[in-house]
Amino acid sequence: MSNNSETLTIEDVKNAAKAFDGAIKHTPTNYAITLSDITGADIYIKLESSQFTASFKERGALNKLLNLSPEQRKKGVIAASAGNHAQGVAYHGSRLKIPTTIAMPLGTPFVKISNTEALGAKVVQVGERFDETAEAALKIAEEQELTVVHPFDDYHVMAGQGTIALELLSDVPDLDIIVVPVGGGGLIAGIATAAKAINSNIKVIGVQSERFPSLYRAFNGQDYVAQGSTLAEGIAVKTIGEKTLEVCKKYVDDILLVSEDEIEKALGLFLTVEKTVVEGAGACPLAAVLRYPDIFKGKKVGLVITGGNIDTRLLASILMRGLVRDGRITRLRIELPDVPGALSVISSIIGNQGGNIIDVSHHRLFTELPAKETYSNITLETRDARHLQDILDELREEGFVVNVNRNIDM
Repeated sequence: MSNNSETLTIEDVKNAAKAFDGAIKHTPTNYAITLSDITGADIYIKLESSQFTASFKERGALNKLLNLSPEQRKKGVIAASAGNHAQGVAYHGSRLKIPTTIAMPLGTPFVKISNTEALGAKVVQVGERFDETAEAALKIAEEQELTVVHPFDDYHVMAGQGTIALELLSDVPDLDIIVVPVGGGGLIAGIATAAKAINSNIKVIGVQSERFPSLYRAFNGQDYVAQGSTLAEGIAVKTIGEKTLEVCKKYVDDILLVSEDEIEKALGLFLTVEKTVVEGAGACPLAAVLRYPDIFKGKKVGLVITGGNIDTRLLASILMRGLVRDGRITRLRIELPDVPGALSVISSIIGNQGGNIIDVSHHRLFTELPAKETYSNITLETRDARHLQDILDELREEGFVVNVNRNIDM
């Protein structure tokens, strides 16, 4: 790094920005009017999802590749990743004609493998768990004399990620706070180093999932406790990097935790309000602003949207779950007498109220109700929770026993 010292400076970040020479997109910083109204803060979103690989990871990967010696370039590099880091290394390695190997766990979905190979990398599947994959990558690097491109614990990688702060503060110089998702710490270390050098009064706040609080634990002396998976898989890192932790201790002002429900709600808001596809990690900054409003109210706040690579099935599920939460799609269990016309009465009530029946299942045999009674499961689409309540009220007024199969008491 600068003057060959083992540290990270604003000059390293500026040098990275110059070296990129147009290979990295200066991503948009948009003022989010509706999110600002919702949160009480002036919200600016930095859309790293608009990079070629739809992630900020390109920045650090490219800067590391640009700082290889001619000999290292010739022999090639290796990275352990099944996600955005793999895409960034593969894309820029291929572009710079540097042989690139990506180590991925054995259970990696085929689409991730094919996407990485399409970008010009050789994929090696090894290890059941990611830590096994990372260890295997180090062995391969030693055997084949490859240079390891670490996803975060590397000063060149940090400097590359820090170029986000240069762009963000060029677009909105008077920001009060920058909110950054944190996994291994490379992104926030780079951003904090640059931002504090430009404006010493700016606050840099990290956000993590409650299930993977690597930096929060390091700041608070807590041990790792496994807590399952997270929507924010891009920052599901067990332990913060050693080098990144050093930088974070110098420059990061606070680290906030958010729940899975809060991440999901933030994802839904980006989709429905901003019409922007955001991956789980990228939704964490908004989740934090919603959970801790007193910290951000009345401030100019920059949210770093780290990427837009989210599984389409998960995306569809989140959208549908959002409709359920908002009372727009509901499943009803309606008890009714087993006589001709009972179901048509229910249909008429729903139709006259303007509801839309999506699905019906009628049950006579597999029920604990008396022999002359039955029940129907009806999936119903309504405008909102108030519209749903009107339909429920009329059904109950007509004598039907209605149960709502949701975690909302109607």
